[in-house]
Order: sequence, then structure tokens, then C-alpha cells
Amino acid sequence: MAATSDKQSAAIILLFLFISFPLLCFSIRPLLPTQPRVKSEFHHQLLRFSEAPGYRNGEDCPSTSASSTINQCDPSLVHVAMTLDYEYLRGSVAAVHSVIKHATCPENVFFHFIAAEFDSLSPRVLSQLVRSTFPSLNFKVYIFREDTVINLISSSVRHALENPLNYARNYIGDILDACVTRVIYLDSDLIVVDDIHKLWNTKLTGSHVIGAPEYCHANFTSYFTGSFWSDPVLRSTFTTRPKPPCYFNTGVMLMDLPLFRLQNRRYKIEKWMEIQKKTRIYELGSLPPFLLEFAGNVEGIDHRWNQHGLGGDNVRGSCRELHPGPVSLLHWSGKGKPWVRIDEGRACPLDHLWVPYDLYNGGKLTDYYRGLGFVGVGSSLISWL
Repeated sequence: MAATSDKQSAAIILLFLFISFPLLCFSIRPLLPTQPRVKSEFHHQLLRFSEAPGYRNGEDCPSTSASSTINQCDPSLVHVAMTLDYEYLRGSVAAVHSVIKHATCPENVFFHFIAAEFDSLSPRVLSQLVRSTFPSLNFKVYIFREDTVINLISSSVRHALENPLNYARNYIGDILDACVTRVIYLDSDLIVVDDIHKLWNTKLTGSHVIGAPEYCHANFTSYFTGSFWSDPVLRSTFTTRPKPPCYFNTGVMLMDLPLFRLQNRRYKIEKWMEIQKKTRIYELGSLPPFLLEFAGNVEGIDHRWNQHGLGGDNVRGSCRELHPGPVSLLHWSGKGKPWVRIDEGRACPLDHLWVPYDLYNGGKLTDYYRGLGFVGVGSSLISWL
């Protein structure tokens, strides 16, 4: 009888949790919430990151402004833009750590973090977490309004690819201040194992708006549907490009922002998304509009700067090996993320290369329930979740 009573009590508590906290979910990077943000401050207390070492400039680094607060318009700075949200925060922190650890002039790197307006952690709390983890980091947090793009997003092969924050790079020319003329855009699921200044110093020649590693051996036609290739007007998009279109991954891009703004690329990308809403011309999320707009007119960068695909495909997230050649950046694009696979005890061999940059030291979902006062339920309830 006692055992039955305990099970009934646990069931009641479980039901109470799901009724009382409807925003709590287990999907990756949830879309816009239907109710106000829940207990951001409490999440903040449970997310614990170790403080990163204080990395300092070498003797040959260019001097920045004498002020204790770095001016983001300082011409000596290297600008890096990334998105920042609760679900990918652990990856973002590891990525930042890797950049400053290997930079010859880490104090000359300025990070531009783009945070969703309605993330489960507010932009203010995310900023506090970054500051507590990297006390000497130069950064600014920008708020991205999801309603800017939400009505343009189509369904994708993986739900996580539909998150509005994935489309923030479309608006990077509007989000960042006008004095920022050049920026390296990085995804949150990567680590840099080389000096970021080497990537920064890559020249964008002619009218190239972006630079990225290109993969011309990939089957470019597979990124678009039969409806696209059967339409003579749509497929003619690539006939006027300076060179044949090749696949490139948008998780690592060097961008000329004045040209991006001048050529109204944001508007042109949005037009492709509008076409997609009417006639399905691709299956993936935010990547195809960039391919449609830039493929065939990209400044090719050495492949070492995006060893992508380490997260496997978008369905299974299976283990992958490195591409042949030197490595400056490892990118877990695809479904599998190193921190998830490591925590679940199914790490791939290359996931262990990510571990030295991981500063996370606590705050699992089970802690959330304990913090709410349901410690007495025991491991049986937690296992049901």
C-alpha cells in the first residue's frame, strides 16, 4: 500500500509540474513562446560556468583606445558576431573561449551577440552570464525581434532550423552599428583552434559581399527542389553569377557590411523567403536563401576555416570524420551537438576535441525541479521525465 501511495503522490506532483509550468519543453531552441518568459532569473542561478582565464595581448598587438571601455568603432578591433540563446548557450561559451584562447591579440576582439527578444533567458541575463564567465571580454548584446522574420519562415526538415534566431544573420547589416564595416559571423556549435586574426585578414576582392569556404564537389542541385529547377526564371538566377555556384556553409562567413547594406541584401534574401512561402523551392532552413543570393559570387576561403558537418546529418546526427587537410575551425553543423552527445554518454571521437573549451560546470534540468522544491520525489520522478 505504501508503495502504491508513493506512486500516486509522484504522479500528482508530475501532473502539477506540467500544468503549472507549460513553457517547460524539451525541444531544441524553442520558437516564440505563447506566454511570458518563465523564471529567467531562476535559470540564471542554475546555469553555472567557470570563469575563463584572462587572456592578454602580446607585445606586437595594435593598441586600442586608452579608455577602460573599448569603443566598438576602434579600427584596430576584430569583430565577431554570434547569436546567443538559452539552448545553445553552452556551445556559444565554448566558441568564445576557443576564439580568445587562440587569438594573438584577444583584447582586440569584439563580440557582437544577437539575442532573441523572447528567449527563455532575457538578453539582460544572457549579458550577465557572459560577463561573469568572461570578465575582460569586449562585447555588446543586441536584441533581435523575432516578429521581423517570423511570418517569412517556412517549415524545414528539422524543427530547430525554424527558430527565428537562425535568421538573424539576414539582418546583421541593420542590427550592428554603422561603424562596424566588417564582421566574422560564427555559429554557436563550433570551436576555433587557430588565430582568428588570420581569418579576419582575408581580403574580399572586387564586389564580393561575403567570404566563406566553398565546397564545389557537393551536389549543389540537391539544395533546391524540382519545382525550383523546373522553373526557367528561377533557375536562371545562377546564370549571371561570375562563376558556377557552389555550396557554402553560412555558419562561418566574413562579411562586408557596407556592401551588404548598399546592395540591399536583406531585402533580396527576404524576397527569396517570400517565394518559398508560395512555391516550395528548398527544404532546409536559413541556408538556401543565402545560397540563392550569393552562391557563385563568394570569395573563397581556405577549407581549414570550416571543417563542417561534424554533427552528422539533419536526421540522425551520426558521427563524422574530418575532411582531409589542415584544421583551423571545427564545426558541429547537423543534428548532433557535442555537449548533448557527451552528456548522454554517446560522444563521437571528435566531440572530445570540444571538451577543453567547455566552461559549463552545472545546472541540468533536474536541478530545475530540485530548485522548485520537489527534492522529495526522488529519482523515480526524474527518470519519468
